[in-house]
Amino acid sequence: MLRYFTAGETHGKCLTAIIEGVPAGVEISIDKINEQLARRQQGYGRGGRMKIEKDSAQILSGVRGGITLGSPIAIKIENKDWQNWENIMGTETATDERSVSCPRPGHADLTGGMKYNHKDMRNVLERASARETAARVAVGALVRQILEPFGVEFLSHVKRIGDVEDNGNINDNGFFERVKNSLVSFGDEESAKRAMEYIDNIKAQGESCGGVVEIIVKGVPAGLGSYVHYDRKLDANLAFGVMSVQAIKGVEIGMGFGVSEMPGSHVHDEIVYDGEFSRLTNNAGGIEGGMSNGEPIIIRAAMKPIPTLYNPLKTVNIQDKTEHKATVERSDVCAVPACAVVVEAAVAFEIAKAFLEKFSGDCMADIKKYFESYMERIKKF
Repeated sequence: MLRYFTAGETHGKCLTAIIEGVPAGVEISIDKINEQLARRQQGYGRGGRMKIEKDSAQILSGVRGGITLGSPIAIKIENKDWQNWENIMGTETATDERSVSCPRPGHADLTGGMKYNHKDMRNVLERASARETAARVAVGALVRQILEPFGVEFLSHVKRIGDVEDNGNINDNGFFERVKNSLVSFGDEESAKRAMEYIDNIKAQGESCGGVVEIIVKGVPAGLGSYVHYDRKLDANLAFGVMSVQAIKGVEIGMGFGVSEMPGSHVHDEIVYDGEFSRLTNNAGGIEGGMSNGEPIIIRAAMKPIPTLYNPLKTVNIQDKTEHKATVERSDVCAVPACAVVVEAAVAFEIAKAFLEKFSGDCMADIKKYFESYMERIKKF
């Protein structure tokens, strides 16, 4: 089974990830991993940390000569800011400099401190921080390379920042090329300008803002996931993976909450046959009965505003219980474009996991044989 673990703190020495279950024989490009890490660091409204960190991954094990061995893969991402935090975050000795006793509303600070009995809530925020998502992006960038030979493609964009909607159409030629070149990952340039103006205004108020991101997965064969057990449903596992990303508060697949507003004839996708089965529409977002149906998988996620505000909210000092303003850590005003990259990585992992569960094998040669046999069979269904 494909699984992974990450370790590391936001101002610690490094982030690490261990991935287990990658079959032997997968061609791995470190450049493709670093490309995704670079995407995660971009976007209008990012904070000072992005000026310090230029993330790059090192593969420590499980790959030889650019080919996976079938053994666990270890990835390391150094924190360039470690040199400024070594005395504070050292594993053997550490000072109480920059300790945190005033928890931020909306963050893990207070509840995490209560749960783990940390009187210095830096112990909480260092791990709860979105810095951890760099490791998750590296994992997603690696496992999606398992899927490339089978024609599976991942795309993402930002649908909304605050109350500014992207008026672009994902079906227009050049939409995703414009997204790639946009500071806010919009496909419509006029909408992008309004979004950047909105971010500037929010920043001037000492505020932060969230938004909605959308992931499209093309080329997924019908039959990933299962209807026979609750924990094998593809949409359930995708929702879990996306919801586990820091700051995500809502997930939709296909029409999402819109299905509650329409009669059944406007929701369910009619089936046609022209040499193979397909749907006339894709309101289901590529998933029916917990299984991929061969249409593009479409997932949206709502990101809340970042809890660190430069005009901080009211809180309580946990030491003396007096009223205070929340702790201010270096942070972003808007990280929605970065969130799209992180959610894309989370989706890539869940699709890769379901793919390997369906087409299981210890090496790519066996997986390709199973895949080809299956695709030939369902064409004749």
